[in-house]
Amino acid sequence: MTLPEASPARITLAVNPAAHAGLGGRRGSEAAAALRSRGVAVTELRRESAAELAEAVATALPASDAVVAVGGDGVVNLVANVLVGTAVPLGVIPAGTGNDVARLLGIPLDSVPAAVEVLLAALEAGPRRLDLGRIDWAGGRRHYVAVASAGFDARVNERANAWCWPRGRARYVLAVLRELVSFRPIPFELTVDGVARTQRAMLVSVANGPSLGGGMRVAPAARADDGALDLFVVGPLSVPAFLAVFPKVFRGAHVGHRAVGLSTAHSVRLAAPGLVVYADGERVASGAVDISVVPRALAVLAAPAADLAVRPGGRAG
Repeated sequence: MTLPEASPARITLAVNPAAHAGLGGRRGSEAAAALRSRGVAVTELRRESAAELAEAVATALPASDAVVAVGGDGVVNLVANVLVGTAVPLGVIPAGTGNDVARLLGIPLDSVPAAVEVLLAALEAGPRRLDLGRIDWAGGRRHYVAVASAGFDARVNERANAWCWPRGRARYVLAVLRELVSFRPIPFELTVDGVARTQRAMLVSVANGPSLGGGMRVAPAARADDGALDLFVVGPLSVPAFLAVFPKVFRGAHVGHRAVGLSTAHSVRLAAPGLVVYADGERVASGAVDISVVPRALAVLAAPAADLAVRPGGRAG
């Protein structure tokens, strides 16, 4: 008796061709070719708008063993919001400015063939599940994978996203320096796990993963599988003091500084005058927001070395 051949894996590529000055489009084509050479059935989606791409991904789900976002953290966030609560895993081919979700998943940043190998090995081994952060505000809801921020970081993102140059981390660093000239600490109203407080702060981040802004490790101990979020608050600092602390964030050496507060939380309400909230590098909401953790909400394709496995005795209790 001849056994039937196994059906090829079916992967949908959700491509942002405009990411990083066209790198997303090029890497999308390279990834499609690499996957097809390995016998994978590939559906490549490219659309004119985010809404159209999200709709196309949702339509493709029944015929997909995985959906791979090709681009930056913005298109990763878009795909994650379509996949939340389903069994279809998210993969990433990084081609953006920050690529913080790819870092979280242990995906190689500079080689499409290497990234494809990690994704195929993860698909064969079986997906893993991550928590997501969830942002609720008047009239909307959005999930995020890595970090949500308000205050200084959000204003830096507003500035950096309006520029075409420079590329990569340098654009973010330059936007930080420009924003510092006029920035003043913000009077935040915080409610953390039901306990309210008012606090003047430079910024507040609610982290599911450790980094934002292209590898800034704001919450270096954050795990995306522990059923909790990490609250990062930077109190008022002078410009010289901020400039002294800022470079340390890229290696997580800011922990322990007198102005830096790190704690865990399951829910955080944020309100402040003129509040703007960013998540996964994208503008999400303005005005007061409620942020909470959604445990094990997203299936992902991650490298074996990525420290994501749910452990007994984690912070979720």
